[in-house]
Amino acid sequence: MLIAGTAVGVAACGGGGGSTGTSGSTGTKSLTIYSSLPLQGASGTNSKALVNGIKLALQQAGNKAGQFTIKYQSLDDSTAQTGKWDPGQTSSDARKAAQDKSTILYIGEFNSGASAISIPILNRAGIGQISPANTAVGLTSNAAGASPGEPQKYYPTGKRTYVRVVPKDTVQGAALATVMKSDGCKKPYILNDKEVYGQGLATNTSNSLKTQGIPPLGNDGWDAKAANYRSVASKIAGKGADCVFMSGIVDNNGVQLTKDLAAGIPNAKLYSPDGFCESGWVSPKEGGVPTNLDSRLQCTVATLSPDSYPPNGKKFFTQYEAKYGKGNTNPYAIYGYAAASLALDAIKRAGANGNNRQDVINQLFATKNLPSVLGTYSIDKNGDTSVTDYGLYKVKNGAIVFDKVVKPQAG
Repeated sequence: MLIAGTAVGVAACGGGGGSTGTSGSTGTKSLTIYSSLPLQGASGTNSKALVNGIKLALQQAGNKAGQFTIKYQSLDDSTAQTGKWDPGQTSSDARKAAQDKSTILYIGEFNSGASAISIPILNRAGIGQISPANTAVGLTSNAAGASPGEPQKYYPTGKRTYVRVVPKDTVQGAALATVMKSDGCKKPYILNDKEVYGQGLATNTSNSLKTQGIPPLGNDGWDAKAANYRSVASKIAGKGADCVFMSGIVDNNGVQLTKDLAAGIPNAKLYSPDGFCESGWVSPKEGGVPTNLDSRLQCTVATLSPDSYPPNGKKFFTQYEAKYGKGNTNPYAIYGYAAASLALDAIKRAGANGNNRQDVINQLFATKNLPSVLGTYSIDKNGDTSVTDYGLYKVKNGAIVFDKVVKPQAG
C-alpha cells in the first residue's frame, strides 16, 4: 500500500536465482526498465512521486548501468473510470513489458493486489520485478497473513522473480499494535477491505494485538460499494470498541467509512495503514474527511520524515527538492529512487551478463548489505528487505504529518 529463485528444487524453499549463461539474454546493449503504478485517483500523488524518484536515480546514473544504456517507460495501472488500480490495466502493463525484448526489470506495483496479477505474467517471461510499495505477506511467504496457495501460486515457473524494498506486513502489523497499545487501546476492532493486502494485514495486526495482550473484538470485511457504514459503526459501538483499525486502501470507499465510524463511535481512535495514509484520505480539497476529525486519525507508512533517514537519505531529499522544487517532497519518492537504484545496481553487478534477465534476478537476490538512501539493507531468499522501521503519521489541518519512527515490539 504496502516476489522472487535458484534452480526449481531450491525455489520451493524460497531461494532466488538460477543458472547463469545466455538464457534470457535480451541480446542488446540498450535495456528498458518499466514501472507500473496508479497515476490516477487517490494514490496518484504518491505514485507520481515514486516516478520522480525513479527518474532522478536514472538521471544521476547517466541512464547507464555498467556497460548498458537504460531506457525508462512509466505505465499507469489505474483507469479514470475506477480511480484506482485496475486488474485489466495491470495485466496489460505486465504483458507490455513481457512482450518487449529489451525489458530487463519491472518496478511495480504500488498495490499488493495488483502485484498478485502482474507477478505471474512477469514470472513466466523471466523478468525480475521490484516493488517500491507492496507489503502483503503472501506475495513472498506463507507466514501469518498469507492466504492458501500463497506465495507459490504467483510463481508458475517455480522460480522467484520478485523483491521489494519496503517491509512486509508482519512488520507493519506489529508497528500498528505497538502504537495502539501505547495509545491506551483496550478494545480494538479491525475492519478489512477484502483485498489481498487488506485481509493479510488485518490478520497480521490481529496476531500482533493478541501478542500485546489486547486481542481485537472482531475482524470483519467492509463492502467497498456500500452507500454508507452506519450499521457497521453501530455494531462496533455496541461491542464497546475504543479503537478501530481500517485495513485496506482508501480507494475502497475509505473516506465514507472513516466518516461513518467517527460519527457512530464518537470516542474511538481511528487507525489506518499505508493504503490510507495519503492526501486523498484527509484533505477536504481532494474529497477527504473533514478536518474536525484530524485529531482522531493516525496511520503508518514505511516512509519516514527526511530528517529520520541516514545521510544518504537526507542527501536524496535535498537533491529531489533541487530538481522538483521545494515543498514538493513526498515521502514515497525515496522508495522510487531506492527501487531504481537497486535495479541499476543488480544490472551492474551482473557485469557482462547485465542484459541477461536471470542473471539480473540472481543479483537482486544476492543483495547483501547494500548502502542506500534507506540505509544499509539486504534482500532475503524470499525477496524481502531487512529494513524494519515504520513511520507513524498524524493528521493536522487536512495534511498527513510525520510524528515519529516506530520500532515494532514483539510483546
